[in-house]
Amino acid sequence: MPRRAFRMGITGTALILLLSHAALARDPWPRPTISIIIDDIGYRHMDDQRALDLPGPVAYAVMPRAPFAEMMSALAAKNGKEVLVHMPMEPDAMRHNEFLGPGALTTHMGRDEFLRTVEFNLRSVPGAVGVNNHMGSLLTQSPMQMEWLMDFLKARNHFYVDSMTSHLSIAGTMAELKELPILRRDVFLDNAQDAPDIQNQFDELIRVARRRGRAIAIGHPHPETIAVLQRRLRELDAYGVTLVSLRHMLQQSTPRFIPVAQSLSGR
Repeated sequence: MPRRAFRMGITGTALILLLSHAALARDPWPRPTISIIIDDIGYRHMDDQRALDLPGPVAYAVMPRAPFAEMMSALAAKNGKEVLVHMPMEPDAMRHNEFLGPGALTTHMGRDEFLRTVEFNLRSVPGAVGVNNHMGSLLTQSPMQMEWLMDFLKARNHFYVDSMTSHLSIAGTMAELKELPILRRDVFLDNAQDAPDIQNQFDELIRVARRRGRAIAIGHPHPETIAVLQRRLRELDAYGVTLVSLRHMLQQSTPRFIPVAQSLSGR
């Protein structure tokens, strides 16, 4: 090979390598990514502790004013885990109101009472970096209350995760209008507390992530859920996906999408 042609070949190869490294630098997660949130932390001491032992950057949504809220928030933070306030919000089915717990936000509240309740709830979960909704199929449809909430969270540099308990939720839309960082749930892992069903839902999480580049799942500290996650989260390399924190998920430069919302009617 002529010397000049050889030099051009080397130069071309170097350029390709440089471009490849630049692309990787722009996208720190070349593989599809998933995030997982465990809701309803704060009421079941032993189950909560087992949930906190899950491997990797799993996030934990703590019920405000729950008996073990502060303890579990501190333990999660000590383990380097993200903590959210699992904000109780009014559902559209009255029969679910008994499961709201203290600190519930309702459509009947005036602005001052609403914001006082939000602030008290945030103080009861130390170290929280964001909020997601507990139930809320009715409240997340209310533009006025969602505007109050997003303004409050933006002023405190929190982000919001829409649990998508209703396909009519406008929480994400209102957050985007307020330029508040927002994520949306794609998959519920354990609507049925049955190991084979949870396995199937985890498989769905992987499928959504591969199709869209990222996906978020919500589960609960049920023994069946934790057992499945303990095993499956250690097998992620085989699935070609990466588990990332919610804040890392927010940093991904993937286009917005309409979530695969398995809404749970009335929650």
